[in-house]
Amino acid sequence: MLKTGILNPQINSLLSRVRHTNTLVIADRGFPFWPMIETVDISLVDDVPSVLAVLRALRPNFQIGKAWMAQEFLKQNSAKTCSAFAETLRGIELTYEPHVDFKKRVPHAIGLIRTGDTTQYANIILESA
Repeated sequence: MLKTGILNPQINSLLSRVRHTNTLVIADRGFPFWPMIETVDISLVDDVPSVLAVLRALRPNFQIGKAWMAQEFLKQNSAKTCSAFAETLRGIELTYEPHVDFKKRVPHAIGLIRTGDTTQYANIILESA
């Protein structure tokens, strides 16, 4: 039985299939459903869990080489929120792009983790190193 780290069996299964340069999406509660992508929905109530909480939980055991977020995230959120994401992604190449371009990357992902986050444009695509 797992006692530490990611305890969710569906997330563990998904992570075990992400290989070098594959991508994984962590999305907020309003992100569109993509029928062709395995989705692990862990939303419970508003903001539980958050994209940032999931990202922080993944960091210790998931090597991230690159990350993408929507440019709109920077405009729609406070400096404190933007700083929290930047701090969590410290040392990782982070690209901000228009949300419409961001969504074009999604179909190529191995999977998507849907959270209960209500933060505007908090979605993130992670590329494994």
